Amino acid sequence: MTKALVLYHSQEFGNTAEMAQAIADGLREGGCAVDLFNTNDGRFDVTRFPQYDCVAFGSPDYYSYIAGGLKMFMDDHYIYDVHKKLKGLRDKPFVLFYSHGGGGNVKDIMPRIFGRIGTLIGEPVGSMGSPDKNVLERCKALGRELTKAVF
Repeated sequence: MTKALVLYHSQEFGNTAEMAQAIADGLREGGCAVDLFNTNDGRFDVTRFPQYDCVAFGSPDYYSYIAGGLKMFMDDHYIYDVHKKLKGLRDKPFVLFYSHGGGGNVKDIMPRIFGRIGTLIGEPVGSMGSPDKNVLERCKALGRELTKAVF
């Protein structure tokens, strides 16, 4: 079965977590087994990353940048890719989603930061504050679109 990872950061308001769940629902509808991991709960073990066929990354906008837990993942990814030569870290289709309180500029740098992973599928989905029904449906659709890139 195709495996998908939804790697995100969410804490105080849970807006990004709500979006992550909608992405996961879309991935499941498309036939993927899904693991969700909130970097607010700990550090994701990058050596587990090769087992996934695709990934969704989500972050709140922190001063026009991604959350530290996702940055730490990308630092680990770089070390294991370049220095430790761990196979299966690249060439994965991925999608992006973000929440913000009024800026939303993180959307401009996310494709560059996560571009090392593989191919960006679709347009990043953003939400100002709590995601409404429309945003959650767009997240779900993005999850389904990601499954099509894998099958």
